[in-house]
Amino acid sequence: MLRAILFDFDGVIVDSEPLIMRLTQQMAAREGWIVTAEEYYRDYLALDDRGIVEHLFQSHGQPVNAARRDELVRWKAQAYQEAIGDGLPAMPGAIEFVRECARQYPLAIASGSLRQEVEPLLKKLGLREEFSVLATADDCERSKPDPTIYRIALERLGKLDVFKERGLKADECLAIEDAPLGVKAAQAAGMKCMALAHSRPIEELRHADWVFRNFAEASLPNIAKAYA
Repeated sequence: MLRAILFDFDGVIVDSEPLIMRLTQQMAAREGWIVTAEEYYRDYLALDDRGIVEHLFQSHGQPVNAARRDELVRWKAQAYQEAIGDGLPAMPGAIEFVRECARQYPLAIASGSLRQEVEPLLKKLGLREEFSVLATADDCERSKPDPTIYRIALERLGKLDVFKERGLKADECLAIEDAPLGVKAAQAAGMKCMALAHSRPIEELRHADWVFRNFAEASLPNIAKAYA
């Protein structure tokens, strides 16, 4: 049965991908490189900041300079913090869907963003209290599609009182993603995954267990039946 739900954050709950794309383009420009919108959404979606910078170097035929990578990551984190001071809009239907899920299941965030980026935005949307667990880029060094972030979130969920008598298993969880690499990460962690075509075409998300254009199309009761 379905017992817990894990959400990606950027492009799923909050409409942050356009901002992250612009900052990625600005980071690339600091090195004299250009990243188009198509390249960002095709190649960088779901990567954390370290992964984005490393991919920038690699895709331009350059060895990763660790010191410069860390400098660019710090620059992006500061620029992002300044940009989100007033918050960012939720994806359509996200607030209602999260609250529907929270009435029935423990929830977690499994995101490649930093906790200092995720938590304030959740608070501004009035959703922080809906999530029992936050697993963010601070908690691991590997970007999706590596499944580590989902495994960390699963471990933390499993420590909740509700799961003390019977531990939580990966195949009892639903992950919600918007990026092809995010779907791969969730499935590699042993979870079923619902994909939303917020950022990429449905055709690129067909490897997910369910694919919807948006939250309005998704039926939580129907998905839960698949776990029975």
